[in-house]
Amino acid sequence: MYVSHLSLVDFRSYETVEVELEPGPSAFVGRNGQGKTNLVEAIGYVATLSSHRVANDAPLIRHGASRAIVRTRIVRGDRASTVELEITAGKANRARINRGQAVRSRDVLGILRTVLFAPEDLALVKGDPDGRRRFLDLVVVQLLPRAAGLLQDYERVIRQRSALLKSLRGVRAAGRTPDLTTLEVWDAKAAQLGAQILLMRLELVRALRPEVRAAYEQVSDANGVAELEYRSSVPDAVDHGSHDARPPSVTDLEKGMLAAMAELRTSETERGVSLVGPHRDDLVLVLAGLPAKGYASHGESWSFALALRLASYRLLGGHGVDAGAERPTGVGETFWDPDHGTDADPVLILDDVFAELDVRRRERLAELVAPARQVLITAAVPADVPERLLGARFEVTPGEVRRA
Repeated sequence: MYVSHLSLVDFRSYETVEVELEPGPSAFVGRNGQGKTNLVEAIGYVATLSSHRVANDAPLIRHGASRAIVRTRIVRGDRASTVELEITAGKANRARINRGQAVRSRDVLGILRTVLFAPEDLALVKGDPDGRRRFLDLVVVQLLPRAAGLLQDYERVIRQRSALLKSLRGVRAAGRTPDLTTLEVWDAKAAQLGAQILLMRLELVRALRPEVRAAYEQVSDANGVAELEYRSSVPDAVDHGSHDARPPSVTDLEKGMLAAMAELRTSETERGVSLVGPHRDDLVLVLAGLPAKGYASHGESWSFALALRLASYRLLGGHGVDAGAERPTGVGETFWDPDHGTDADPVLILDDVFAELDVRRRERLAELVAPARQVLITAAVPADVPERLLGARFEVTPGEVRRA
């Protein structure tokens, strides 16, 4: 899989730009602030419908414009697909596939897969749980595009349930007994959706665990094994990362979530906050038996962050599937794409990451990603691009991209 063409209209700093791309490594080189990251951000957006830099779409639209358009041509095997996204602040985005009728933007998910390395990745290890939850969910959505709708529905239910809890807090504060009938309806909806999300995350952690362990050994010379633990607010959502453990069922998780909400009913109504569900969970990163957050050195933290990205790359490309092993059961079984191989490999995006790494990690990462079908690199100077990844080079100046 690779992107053969990128076209932008009023996206970030670009009024308009056209870039022809090819398989193998390509580097976008230019001083900071010239628009290098904007190019790879647009490609990543097509794959995930989100930016690795901002939480909402408004900053993606060039100042003074009413909308932005991102158009890509994606080649997989002998098939090419054109995906166009129209981004409008405050309104639903629209999409077109192969210049057909407008469809929902999330209908394009799955056509392109990307894995992006960026300086922000250090927050996966040192930052708050919401970044690690987002990491899991973005991988899930690329593996199973229909999960995007599930995640959106769950977020909407939790917002409405939390608003109801705040109103019940006011009733309780006034000395009246709150009517919990409506809350029980929202409990059921949250548990139904949350259980499915929990199972998908648990399946993903189970699949990522051996890949993360192996990738950490490849990028780090330090002693210690890298492990993943899924820590949930739902007691039945146990970490089952080892392949000899059976995952809980959706029914078990739904019952567990309902039981946990019932147990915390008083706390939730007193605080006006939903305390149970996947929105409260964390992916705990463990190194040599200790939490990486707070214990890992700067270099170890970088190695763990790189291992997470490399593991997701292997999984998205189908390389993490052991044909001789039993596949996961439940919702997660649809993760496994039988049509995997070189043409399914995600596009690798390395956004100014080499400037953040020491020489040894830089060379090790370059060695590991060099065989990828397509690698897109941004760098401030040509010297930041490892020799192993030399290929096509584009010079980026404000509003312009030229093949060097």
